[in-house]
Amino acid sequence: METLVPFQAPVVDELSVRVVVDSRYERFLPRATHPMVAIEHVGRIPGRELSTFAAEWGLSLHLSSSAGGAKAQYLLDFGYTPEILNRNFDLLDIAPDRINGLILSHGHRDHFGGLDGFVHQHRNRMREDLALYVGGETVFREKWITEKRDGEPVSWGAIDRVSLKAHRVATVCCPAPVALDGPFTSGYIQRTSFEQVTGGTLVEQADHYSQAERAGQLVRDQHEDEQATCYIVRGRGLVVISSCGHSGIVNTVRSAMAAANVDRVHAVIGGFHLGLAPLPYLQHTLSELASIDPDVIVPMHCTGEPFIAMLREKMPQKVVTSNVGSRFTFGA
Repeated sequence: METLVPFQAPVVDELSVRVVVDSRYERFLPRATHPMVAIEHVGRIPGRELSTFAAEWGLSLHLSSSAGGAKAQYLLDFGYTPEILNRNFDLLDIAPDRINGLILSHGHRDHFGGLDGFVHQHRNRMREDLALYVGGETVFREKWITEKRDGEPVSWGAIDRVSLKAHRVATVCCPAPVALDGPFTSGYIQRTSFEQVTGGTLVEQADHYSQAERAGQLVRDQHEDEQATCYIVRGRGLVVISSCGHSGIVNTVRSAMAAANVDRVHAVIGGFHLGLAPLPYLQHTLSELASIDPDVIVPMHCTGEPFIAMLREKMPQKVVTSNVGSRFTFGA
């Protein structure tokens, strides 16, 4: 009889998160310090004075960790366009041959849009056994968006699996937590809080149960394949990177805590998808996040200015400003 080995989350000594793509770049951010994280903002790029970072709606993060002297790097998400991703990747002087793997949080174009162009440009300098880790098979479905409630759906595209295969990039589905070399993926994010699934995209379901689905109509995307990327930093606790948080930022953090079997959250980073949420919903989220009590909160991407302002008012000692090019190091 096969013995089942329970999931064991890896532990790292140090973690650095570098913002490669996001929607904000401010060259003259003042120097910042925080007792629980080392903060590096990039203004002038030494040796590249005639160039600068570009920002766009989307997210891409370079993750670098070390454990017992062994180092590992991953690229999490790929922004909206390859032009911006490749430009910033080059300006940050990230070495593609040192990347252990690629991770995709979910199947929205502002997170996978730069993937194909990035792989095309850098594949010949990357490891032979390169893999893309996704939350589930449904991440490859075509997504549809509508600008207005009664508008015609417009295709937002889908991940090009044929191109990935042609470039020798394996795809690994992670519906349950999976330990990588440093990070672990959250697996399916449990919907246990008050939060609603948000995101706006429509999909065709492969399994037809409802009357609408049987009729071939598009249905609301429930983001079953969304996953968080997480680290346990030795002596500090859990770092949860939520690229968008369509399943709810509270659900995301609590699912990661359950997967790792830890109750100490060191940092929550990324998009919280609260830009259009009503005030009572923001207040409830703020209260729940405060009860989790992370040491550091780094809001990015789709978090929304209203919620960031609320975070700064209620938990000013925890909030850290993000910027394209910025690097945040935990456990240093």
